[in-house]
Amino acid sequence: MLETLRERICRLNCELPKAGLVTMTSGNLSGRDPDSGLVAIKPSGVGYDALTPADIVLVNLEGEMVEGRLKPSVDTATHLYLYRHRPDVFGVVHTHSNYATAFAALGRGIPCALTAIADEFGGPIPVGDYAPIGEEEIGEEICRSIGTSKAILMKHHGVFTLGDSPEAALKSAVMVEDVAKTCYLALQMGQLVALPEDEVARAHRRYSEKYGQK
Repeated sequence: MLETLRERICRLNCELPKAGLVTMTSGNLSGRDPDSGLVAIKPSGVGYDALTPADIVLVNLEGEMVEGRLKPSVDTATHLYLYRHRPDVFGVVHTHSNYATAFAALGRGIPCALTAIADEFGGPIPVGDYAPIGEEEIGEEICRSIGTSKAILMKHHGVFTLGDSPEAALKSAVMVEDVAKTCYLALQMGQLVALPEDEVARAHRRYSEKYGQK
């Protein structure tokens, strides 16, 4: 079932280590099929270098396995909670990328101190309270704390990004780490200064409406 989606999710998962966002078997990426509502997600504990489309697991929004020979990611409940409560979301990425997760370890969000943050995220990248792994608590906290952002740092845990496609969620995950690294380096020299809110709104609107080949 959904062979094209499984191939796509496999390929996008394999972009995570290439982008330096995960190590070994950590992290995961999923996508929701807009027609069936089924979710394709990385299997638990499988290395990216060994991942094949046949390994990608299909589950329904209630968490029942529809197709696959391996167990789905231990973060599946989080992904499914997000899909059930955010009908605009069709891709979710979770990483422990170093610079962004350093902010999460401190329980700190990333202020909107760069035009790149304003463009991609439309404001600061928030931090959510700690929630235990395995059930729906992380998904609940993400929905409570993410606001209008595409990304959130979860305290003591890592990064989650949401997108209207799996590709968009992956882009946001790459961007989170990139701006987190820049902000970390800036903090070695001084304090971060956030852009004025009206300029953040202007930059985000311009980026959303005019950037790229629209």
